[in-house]
Amino acid sequence: MSTTSSIGDSAELEGNLTLSDRLKVFKSSQFDPNAYVTSKCQTMNEKEIRHLCSYLVDLKKASAEEMRKSVYANYAAFIRTSREISDLEGQLISMRNFLSTQAALVQGLNEHAGIDSLWAASEDSIADDLSSFDDGELPESEDWLIEFLDTLEVLLAERRVDEVMEALEKGERLANEASKKHSLSPNALFTLETAIRDQRQKLAYQLADTIGQPSTRGLELRSAVLALKHLGDGSRAHTLLLNSHHQKLKSSLPSLRSSNKSCGGAYTAALSQIVFSTIAQAASDSLAVYGEEPAYTSELVTWAVKETEAFAFLLKRHVLAQSAAAGGLRVTAECIHVCLGHCSLLEARGLSLTPVLLRLFRPIIEQALNANLKKIEQSSAALAAADDWLLTYPPAGGRPFSSTASLGSVMASQPKLSSSANKFNSMVQDFLEDVGPLESLQLDGPALGGVLQVFNSYVNLLIRALPSSTENEESLEGSGSRIVRMAETEAQQLALLANASLLADELLPRAAMKLLPLPPTRMDEQPKRASERQSRLPEQREWKKKLQRSVDHLRDSFCRQHALDLIFTEDGDTHLNAYMYTSVDDSTEEPEWFPSPIFQELFIKLTRMGSITTDMFIGRERFATVLLMRLTETVILWLSDDQTFWEEIEEGPKPLGLLGLQQLYLDMEFVLLFSSQGRYLSRNLHQVIKNIIARAIDAVAASGVDPYSTLPEDDWFAEVAQIAIKMLTGKANFGNVERDATSPTASVSTKSVSSIVSHGSN
Repeated sequence: MSTTSSIGDSAELEGNLTLSDRLKVFKSSQFDPNAYVTSKCQTMNEKEIRHLCSYLVDLKKASAEEMRKSVYANYAAFIRTSREISDLEGQLISMRNFLSTQAALVQGLNEHAGIDSLWAASEDSIADDLSSFDDGELPESEDWLIEFLDTLEVLLAERRVDEVMEALEKGERLANEASKKHSLSPNALFTLETAIRDQRQKLAYQLADTIGQPSTRGLELRSAVLALKHLGDGSRAHTLLLNSHHQKLKSSLPSLRSSNKSCGGAYTAALSQIVFSTIAQAASDSLAVYGEEPAYTSELVTWAVKETEAFAFLLKRHVLAQSAAAGGLRVTAECIHVCLGHCSLLEARGLSLTPVLLRLFRPIIEQALNANLKKIEQSSAALAAADDWLLTYPPAGGRPFSSTASLGSVMASQPKLSSSANKFNSMVQDFLEDVGPLESLQLDGPALGGVLQVFNSYVNLLIRALPSSTENEESLEGSGSRIVRMAETEAQQLALLANASLLADELLPRAAMKLLPLPPTRMDEQPKRASERQSRLPEQREWKKKLQRSVDHLRDSFCRQHALDLIFTEDGDTHLNAYMYTSVDDSTEEPEWFPSPIFQELFIKLTRMGSITTDMFIGRERFATVLLMRLTETVILWLSDDQTFWEEIEEGPKPLGLLGLQQLYLDMEFVLLFSSQGRYLSRNLHQVIKNIIARAIDAVAASGVDPYSTLPEDDWFAEVAQIAIKMLTGKANFGNVERDATSPTASVSTKSVSSIVSHGSN
């Protein structure tokens, strides 16, 4: 074979052929495995041979899967056909016996009918023979037959099945030999065959009755079924075997219910053990008598599925339905876990009923799951109505820790949350622990989705706890008419954010690891690194993003509220308007250069919040930094996007002057400086501030005035902003400062300093 041919074969193996086309070469009656392998491997190298082996293995798997699908697709018809074939075999055996009897009778009649023409016997001899035949009497030479029939009757009456079977086989053998060799008279042969047929029928009835008795068990049951099978009624025997086990199972249920009325778990365990042990015993009996004959194996599987369905119905009616409706997820999960454990033991016997149980139990466990999630949501809402929004450790009875644990580990395992958040975390932890054992039901997706849903609902409650939330509470999905206690102080409002961020960043993802598959870890891997590797799971990363989006919603609401409190007065006017800059040039005196009051208030608020978050967000400083960054951006972006402000600055009747430009420039530099020193200056904020300054400079230039004619250098703005920061934080000391006309402090009088500090403290 050439190299080109080999390449062609390889392309053929990888071609997009249907499974039927790929198997066509193997279906031929002329297929020779050795020749096929030789033709493929003659000029192949090692890599191509490995490719061929892999192709054949994949083809084998695909063929097996196709056969399995074909069998399952026509399973009912297959079982029905198998039963009909078995019944037909029994009928053919009965017909054969009947025809043998009829043939013997016809042969006897023919022999007697030809006696007159073939034998020259006397009339007396003929009359004696005919008389003997008509009376049903046997010649003395055949007395053994009478004794044989009597013995058969006695053995049958005494239910000595094995000996009866042996006698019947002996009788059939004698009848066949006599029919061929004419060693018995027609009358004797007819009598023997009739007796064998009748006794076989009686034995069959006797065996069927024995199989149906509740007391027939174990070896006796198998022997009776085997004997009935040997009589040619294997299909009926197998059906009776399965029905016998069904009746035994049915008879044990009333006593089981009466003895386990008060305990769902005990009833479940007892019922599950009885049902699946009965199925296992039926499988053992069927295998012992029939082996792995497809027809009987199919009937066994069908019977086992029906028994499993009946078991699931009983369990749902007596235990699971009430528990699931009440949200008793733990009871429901434990019951199903016990059932799946018993069911899995049958797989060693070739019966895989677990998919049946999963299909039957999935709706009930989903009902319990949804009821439990609803219970968590309702409990959280009730607790939020009375929450004081003060962060505390979980109750002492929650989750104990070792007395030898370090303070750091205790702090990590016992986070500080408000009372409603502590209870929410505890309920979610219990919920995920209950779902964990049911991983075979593949409930991780619905469970995590449910946790996300109740977390979103809880975050909506936190948003409603913000004082300004009453204005837009209708936009909160699922908020309804729930009453939530307001978070009045900044510390309480920051506690809302601490609740949401700690739950979303640490507690809920850590609990979710119970449901997600763990990647393999090395023995020498540190716990922190193992945690980082686990957090990289795609499922958890996506889920954490969804949790974080809900926290972002709460953070944006918080920032929007505080930004609006700074910008607007109680009467609806604004602290941040164009007049505060256009009016600076109206003064005849040199202005006392200091940041505008609104930016002083912004700095004081951010400093105060930064101090609170330092103690509140231990180990999560980044969240606190982002929070301060977003609040600063919210105020500055409002100024950048306020069309009314810029219309008055650029097109108003009173244009922005050089002093107004200098004040605006100072305000922006002040924001840049304190946000930079506080480490929450973002690139976006820096760019927006630069754009505001540039736009103000362009507005002054548009009025025909050179904006840079009196505008100080950047160092001047930085120095004034730094002095303002020290004065607003109480760290300024100007006692020994010499007055210099070129110094920024020269324009800041003692009176103005005191008034500014006084203003900043209000």
